[in-house]
Amino acid sequence: MKVLKLLFVYGQMNPSDVAERLKVNYRLALGHLELLEKETVVQHRLSGRIKYFRFANTMKAQATIGLLEEWSKTDF
Repeated sequence: MKVLKLLFVYGQMNPSDVAERLKVNYRLALGHLELLEKETVVQHRLSGRIKYFRFANTMKAQATIGLLEEWSKTDF
């Protein structure tokens, strides 16, 4: 959920930025992003050797974005 929330807030991120913000190592962040990509929630684009991940244009991704939008309206 933390990875999804970061992508929701920032639009797109590379694994290094995700790792830094979540205070985890690069491999762990990349593994989570790749799992989300396998599930068609996110997709990546290459800029040179750097992968940038963002939400995919799929029903799963749109449902996830809707959930995050509603979640951001609540005070927890």
